[in-house]
Amino acid sequence: MTAALSVRDLTVNFGALVAVNAMSFDAAPGRITSVIGPNGAGKSSLFNLISGAIRPTAGRVQLDGRDVTGQPPYRLLAAGLARSFQITNLFFELPVFENLRLAAQIHETPLKALLPTRRSARALDRAEELLDRFGLTAKAQELAGNLSHGEQRRLEIAVALAARPRVLLLDEPTQGMSHGDTAETADMIRRLAGEMTVLLIEHDIGVVMALSDHVVVMHQGRKLAEGAPAVVRADPAVQAAYFGHA
Repeated sequence: MTAALSVRDLTVNFGALVAVNAMSFDAAPGRITSVIGPNGAGKSSLFNLISGAIRPTAGRVQLDGRDVTGQPPYRLLAAGLARSFQITNLFFELPVFENLRLAAQIHETPLKALLPTRRSARALDRAEELLDRFGLTAKAQELAGNLSHGEQRRLEIAVALAARPRVLLLDEPTQGMSHGDTAETADMIRRLAGEMTVLLIEHDIGVVMALSDHVVVMHQGRKLAEGAPAVVRADPAVQAAYFGHA
């Protein structure tokens, strides 16, 4: 089976600092792969490399077997890869619906950009679909900046899904959430599996162990271990580096 996402020897240097050092792993189609590690391990830098936000010093990224190394984010989105961010990234002064419509505009022909928004039927339909799916219909005309933190994080995931990606990168989607919002978001991510491939960075180890099919552990820019959640959690090197004990 061809990996939905394949990373091989991916490396990036910032001056003398090697933030990501020869990382290699595969994310299987329709499964949840989580990347964990202590603060400063290089997880967000890894996501930035995969999603085209920064160019690698060495290594390659393949999407469905196609080399997409160093391609800009808009091309990767068109190729089927989308992401959310650790810091909520929305148009806070626009309504919830408009955030979704703008993200879904990728489904329209370029000529539709010159026409009134009511003519963008595909984008409008996709935005309505996502409002319903993410429980945001009642908030459709509310400014995104007025939503609760949990609602903003849900909206950001909905925005990432607007383009119907095959691979979705989620960078700490439950950060700062209450226990209830965390459980709701975890259920939502679980439902995405099978529909698409999910690559997840998550600080809540309980969420990681409950959701993941495969776990990759980073430490000081390198891959420390990978495998099934139970196998990774039992690894003495992982316990020492991540959980603080062997």
